[in-house]
Amino acid sequence: MRLLLVSSILIVLLAIFYSDSLHSFPVHEGMNAAYRYFATLSKKNMSSPRQIQKVFLAIEQSEGAGARIRRSIGGAQMREFSPFLMLDHFKSTSLAGFPDHPHRGQETITYVINGSIDHEDFAGNKGTVRTGGLQFMTAGRGVMHSEMPRPNPDGSPNIGLQLWVDLPKHLKTCEPRYRDLQAEEIPNIDIDEGKVHVKIISGESHGVESVKELAYTPVWLLDVEIKPGGKITQKVPAGWNAFAYVLDGEVGFGSGEGKKLVKQYHNVIFKQEGDVVEAEVEASATENGRFVLIAGTPLDQKVVKYGPFVMNTEEEIDQAMRDFRSYSNGFERARGWESEIGRGAF
Repeated sequence: MRLLLVSSILIVLLAIFYSDSLHSFPVHEGMNAAYRYFATLSKKNMSSPRQIQKVFLAIEQSEGAGARIRRSIGGAQMREFSPFLMLDHFKSTSLAGFPDHPHRGQETITYVINGSIDHEDFAGNKGTVRTGGLQFMTAGRGVMHSEMPRPNPDGSPNIGLQLWVDLPKHLKTCEPRYRDLQAEEIPNIDIDEGKVHVKIISGESHGVESVKELAYTPVWLLDVEIKPGGKITQKVPAGWNAFAYVLDGEVGFGSGEGKKLVKQYHNVIFKQEGDVVEAEVEASATENGRFVLIAGTPLDQKVVKYGPFVMNTEEEIDQAMRDFRSYSNGFERARGWESEIGRGAF
């Protein structure tokens, strides 16, 4: 602060000096220069709230072997939102899930909100993601796997989110990889006197960073729960695409005249301008509001999709289908493979 004050005085003195010596720079111009200087500094240090571009309901539909999903990104309302290809909010019983199926050209992040999800692939990888944990998968050149829920002792459904993230063109044929992250490994923070709880799955919130990067394409994923009367101003990287999906309750997004109250199962697409997202739950609310805030760097590339294959050209999609059917170029281990967890699902 002292340095800024000294700088201000120097600017004014220089303005006066040049005014006296050159008679071409009046004192008031020096004052204006100082004002413009500090106005520029203030703008650099001030946060700019993102405005809302679109709000829409994610309609429930069937998917997989009897699972019920709400598709926000990847549906009719928003076909894609680079780098995001799809976001499904799924609910399934003990027998309904996502048995053996292939992928190529994308990454998936599966976040379990309630219950447990088993996964198994054609390379022999197996694991279970429990409540609050997630599984990260890079499909790359090719994966065939199964994702099936476990029966919950209390009979409750298995609930979660699956996010598809596009891979940059040069990584479409990279080697597949997996990473599981259980709930206890995910950093969290309480703010606004305990009225706001944030799980930092990927990215950063109020000085707390995630422990692992989840995707080749940079992505932030935050799970935010707000009690009545709570508010959060969350930083998001400038130039990234960002959206929020409301899991529970009602949440107010935006600021000023652009503020909107968004209900459960609705998706909020934010404009790209700005570097913070503002959210709050009204003090009069009867329940907490919970949402996921997701942001990622947009990819300057064409997206061509066919089922579980995501490439950049029609020719690459045709090649992916030929490779899968002929068990080649990444799908060699799919020949004769059947997962244990997916048997009898259909």
